[in-house]
Formats: sequence, C-alpha cells, structure tokens
Amino acid sequence: MQESSKVGGPAQPMAEQSDRSSSACGKGEEAWLARLGYPVSGVLERCTRERGVAAPRGFRAGGVHAGIKRRRPDLGWIVSDVPARAAAVYTRHAFPAAPLLVTREAIARSGGVLRAVIVNSGNANAITGERGFADARRMQALFAERIGAPPEHVAVASTGVIGVPLPMERIENALAELPLAEADEGAFARAILTTDTRTKQAAATIVVDGVEVTVAGTAKGSGMIHPNMATMLAFFTTDAEVDRASLEGLFREVSARTFNRISVDGDTSTNDMALILANGLAGNRPLEPSHPDWGRFRSALFYVARELARAIAEDGEGATKLLHVRVDGARDEASAGELARAVVRSSLVKAAVYGADPNWGRIASALGASGIPFSPEGLSVVLQGIPVLARGMPLPFDEAAASARLREEYVLVDVHLEDGSGVAEAWGCDLTEDYVRINAHYRT
Repeated sequence: MQESSKVGGPAQPMAEQSDRSSSACGKGEEAWLARLGYPVSGVLERCTRERGVAAPRGFRAGGVHAGIKRRRPDLGWIVSDVPARAAAVYTRHAFPAAPLLVTREAIARSGGVLRAVIVNSGNANAITGERGFADARRMQALFAERIGAPPEHVAVASTGVIGVPLPMERIENALAELPLAEADEGAFARAILTTDTRTKQAAATIVVDGVEVTVAGTAKGSGMIHPNMATMLAFFTTDAEVDRASLEGLFREVSARTFNRISVDGDTSTNDMALILANGLAGNRPLEPSHPDWGRFRSALFYVARELARAIAEDGEGATKLLHVRVDGARDEASAGELARAVVRSSLVKAAVYGADPNWGRIASALGASGIPFSPEGLSVVLQGIPVLARGMPLPFDEAAASARLREEYVLVDVHLEDGSGVAEAWGCDLTEDYVRINAHYRT
C-alpha cells in the first residue's frame, strides 16, 4: 500500500553471504516443502537469516536501551515510509496483555493500515489493570507523534515479566530521543529479546510482475512456547502490494502452519502476536489469489515464517537440540498437525532426545495419547533416518548407532500413517536441566 506521491527506491541489498540461488533456499527440504504446499525451488530468488524487517523497500528499524532492563537494549521500533496494509494474529490466552488489545483496536480503527510498531522487552505490561492500558496507549501516542502519524497507525507490543507496571518515565525519555535517522535492524532484533540467546531474522526475495519483492521477518521467543501463539513476538514486512483481505487470510494460514506448531515447554503466554506490514513500494499489481505470482508470495511468506519458527524452537530455554517431527498419511492436515504437535510437546520424548535415548515407544505413546484417531497397524516411525517401527511392528536396529545420531543438534522424526493424505510438521527441542535453572531464576 503506497501513497501516490511516494516512489519506492531500490531494495536494500541482502547480506553478501546470503545471496544464494533458489536451490539453496530450503536446501535438502525442497521435496518436503513442496508436499506442504509451499515450493521454493525455482520460486525464491534469494534467502537469508542475516537480514530482517528493514530488508524490504521503505522500512526502517532500530533499538535502544531505555532502562527497563539493566543493560541490554529493551525498546525497539519499525517504521514504514508510507502507510502499509496490516494483518495480525494474537494469543488465545485468557489474559491478553494491554498492548495486544491496543494493537487490535488500532488495526480495527484504521481499517487495517499501520505505519509503525513500538516494542519493549523486559516487562509484559500484562495483568496490570487500567494503568496498563493507559501506558500502552501512551507509548502508542508518543511514538505516533515522533513519526507524524495518527495513534491508530502505530502497533504496540511488550514482552517480559507479567504483573509489573511499565517504568513509563524511562520509556517516555527514550521515546523522545529515539535515533530514528540511525536505523539498525540488528538493534531492533536485540531489543525485543528476553531469555533468548540469539536474534532471529529471515528474509526472502521473489519476482512479482517482473520486479523484485522482499518478504522479511524478525522474531523473539525462547520459553513459554506452545502452539496457539506462545511467548513469541514476530514482525513481518514486505514491499509487495497485497489485497487486504488476501493478506489477512494468508497470514492466518501461514501462522497456523508455523508459529502454532512449535512447542518448547507447553506454556502459553499473555502477549504473543505476529504482525505483518505490506507497504506496496515494490510497485507490483495488487497480489491476491488470482494473481499469477500469488503462489510465489505464499511460498516466500511461509518460508520466512518457518525459518523464524524453527529458530525459536532451536533457541528454546536450555535447549541443546532441535526436534523436527514430520507426519504424513494422516486423515487430513489438521490431524497430521495435531499428531506432530503431540510428539514435540511430550516431556518424555523431549527428555529422551536430550539423553540420546532411541526410545521410539515414547513417540508411539505420544501419538496414541493425542486424541487424534489413526490406525495403529499403519504406523511407521523413522528416527534420525533409522526405521524403528513398520506398520505397527518393532524393527531390529543398532541402538548404539541410533544413540550416536541422537547426539546431533538436529533430530528428525518421520511418522508415516496409512489413513489419508494429511501432511504436517512441528518443531520443538529437548528438555534439559538448564531449562529448570533458567526459569527458577527468571526474575533475579
């Protein structure tokens, strides 16, 4: 979405090390991604984890230390040069935080148009009563004034400790001095972190109507991660022109198949939100399902969201291994997704992965306890490339070799059923002693 008086400049170049051919995007997973319905081979021009929300034309981002945390950056911002179409998905928690509700209200009042996002970390501004709403609206109004936009064109997000009022004097001072002309998307990525150990960014470039279009995202999330939007914030930007209703529908679809299929500890948070801004500065014809390049845009958005979801699971609190579960042959996609999630959220499976124990019985048990009907006699399991169960019957395998493979940082479980054509995946991590240590001392 762009103003007629604005002309989009050239796209910012991606990091040199990430200027890869389309065959390298999703390398080794091309066939699986195509089965999921989001082909990347011959679709994505470039992809990277080195760039984030400032990669598309007309977006700037940055972050500063406002004093909410002791030392680290804790106040981040994203600004589009022009009004952008917006869509969002939110936590299903019974106590949605004030900034989330203020953002939902802003998108409704503006008719789905935003210019900017202001985010703080270190304090969730959740379960803080009327003061919490007043503080969220104050952040919104002050930042809107800084960029010359109406308040309803600014989204607000917070993450951190629940039940503590925001230190508004510090935040107001920081907002008054934000270096908006000194954009740094890396600083934004750092400013939204809590217990994360690393930043999480991704970007992909495609060609639409003969012009390059970039889709990018930056996220945070490490603990309290569970499907249905957990302690996670994810912000997406694109310079594509996209029909509003089509953007909303696609964003819900992609979020359901990525962020709602990760689990670190089974806890859901008050503040989680994923938000996308599309400013249209690429100059393409509006994208919607009948557009010949709609499939390219779908794949690019899914790819970026999947990269961020994977990075969140990979950075789970105390985690040493990434757990990836793929299910095929379920009754339908919804069943496949629930079965995959049942495995990644199982504490027994997660503990076995940590201990490099090839105990496939825990996988079968998690599937059976999922509440999703399937034919046990058609169940086959492949653990780290080693078949351990075939059509409901155990297979002989070298346990020492399997244990050695389970010591790798990436653990893949393939579940094959014979009930239909449903295909889905889920992401998780192992469960370690460090998870308990981190959460026992979170506030200290």
